[in-house]
Amino acid sequence: MRAVQITRFGGPEVMDVVDLPDPAPGDGQKLYEVSSAGVNFADTHHRLT
Repeated sequence: MRAVQITRFGGPEVMDVVDLPDPAPGDGQKLYEVSSAGVNFADTHHRLT
């Protein structure tokens, strides 16, 4: 799956798109498919402070 990963402090430039293994739910858990997601400007601005 593709994910945005943040591995260090900084602004939006530290947000990397990476490929990760597909998650597997544990006992008593459910797995939901997310077809799209967004990042708000406020989220990126929060990274600067």
